[in-house]
Amino acid sequence: MTRQRWASKATFVMAAVGSAVGLGNVWRFPYLAGKYGGGAFLVPYVLALFLVGAPLLILEIAVGQQMQQGAIGAYRRLHPSFAGLGVFSSISALVVVSYYAVVMAWCLIYFVNSVQVPWATGAKTYFFEDVLQVSDRISDLGGINWPILGALIVIWIAIYFCIWQGTQSVEKVLLLSVPIPVILLAILLLRAVTLSGFLEGWKLYLNPVWGALQDPTVWNAAFSQIFYSFSLAFGTMIAYGSYKNEQDDVTKSAWITAGLDVAISLFAGFVVFAVLGYMATQTQTPITELAASGPGLAFVVFPEALSLMPLPWLFSGLFFVMLLSLGIDSAFSLVETINAVLLDRQSGQHQIAKVAFGVCFVGLLAGVIYTTRAGLYFLDIADHFVTSYNSMLVGIAEALLVGWVYGAEKLRRYVNETSDWSLGKGWNLAIKYVVPAALVMILAAQFSVDLRQPYEGYPGWALGLGWAIAILPFSYFLGSVLWERRTQRSRPYSS
Repeated sequence: MTRQRWASKATFVMAAVGSAVGLGNVWRFPYLAGKYGGGAFLVPYVLALFLVGAPLLILEIAVGQQMQQGAIGAYRRLHPSFAGLGVFSSISALVVVSYYAVVMAWCLIYFVNSVQVPWATGAKTYFFEDVLQVSDRISDLGGINWPILGALIVIWIAIYFCIWQGTQSVEKVLLLSVPIPVILLAILLLRAVTLSGFLEGWKLYLNPVWGALQDPTVWNAAFSQIFYSFSLAFGTMIAYGSYKNEQDDVTKSAWITAGLDVAISLFAGFVVFAVLGYMATQTQTPITELAASGPGLAFVVFPEALSLMPLPWLFSGLFFVMLLSLGIDSAFSLVETINAVLLDRQSGQHQIAKVAFGVCFVGLLAGVIYTTRAGLYFLDIADHFVTSYNSMLVGIAEALLVGWVYGAEKLRRYVNETSDWSLGKGWNLAIKYVVPAALVMILAAQFSVDLRQPYEGYPGWALGLGWAIAILPFSYFLGSVLWERRTQRSRPYSS
């Protein structure tokens, strides 16, 4: 079949930005900045952008564009032994989107209920008891939470109709889903700066605490945030790159995508800390305590802060529309990752809708476990292991594949032949040495922590499920490499 194509270079950039900019830009980046030194956090964050984020983003877009295949086919064309790496990244993408869609289902429930602002009387109680109905422990499934399952079905229907015609339907969605979050963030910022205490929030956000840079955890957090924020190691940018013309610009597209992603994160920080500053003055709670609430920032702290504003129903509704519009692009981009590798084996444009339906249905089924009363625990475990291990391992493997097996210089020449902005040989060094070294250090640091103490105190059987998410697809990848090498050695004698 004729490969799908983006309508223009600008459309690709919108798609890449939509994939990269997600829920983590609104809650994870501000949370990390508040926790790890305020303005000082920007130092390792910017270094991570130049040393790891941008080089890998260029690599993935270039590989997809040159090989004109999804992750499995693209890695195979780089070297036949590495097709299993595409399977590894695709499985990881499926795991992520299965629980990411559940988080979007929570957002949908909040949006529907924003007219009444039911969390005004107790945001924490509303989230954990009314919405999640969370059980006391992970072993107590407690049955299906039907409102969440219903919302999840709606989310998956929305995802399907975003991608059911491939790039044609995606392009129509992007025209709304990419600008809307920025517009709504701007509206929330304009409202926040009219409230008392917003400057105190900005002071925490911007004032550098230089001593924080002595903590290795800060550097790990900064490099991890850049890595996750750019949708790296899940095959997404490879799939999106494969829908570009083989002679399209690579470097400029990658840098524009990276720059917009970082800019939106920084902008979101101003919005979040302005609102937190206001909440701190109203509740007499230290801003540092509010900012360090992690994922609860989106579903507990921020909703409570919005409930304290005049017209809370309006700004709560705008906030959750923003989260939904941020999340939908990231969600369907992960599905497109899987669609691309499946469609590489199909023929005929009519297969797109069938493949999309099948992947969405499997994603829905995989997400049912997260709609139980113990779903939050399973979601926490899956997220921890897939982001701490799967993505790091794929990132290391693809850097080694391009840097040492295929040849970084070979890919760099291709990129420079197609791009207005030339890559220097420093990119080769980054791919061959800096990226693998940085990711190995992050991986080793996390592994050391998980060996010393069980993650969040979960029982062994539950953590075993988490380790299985990482170990089984990684083992398949290693096994496929060894099998292919063995097959290659035996071929000269088979005749």
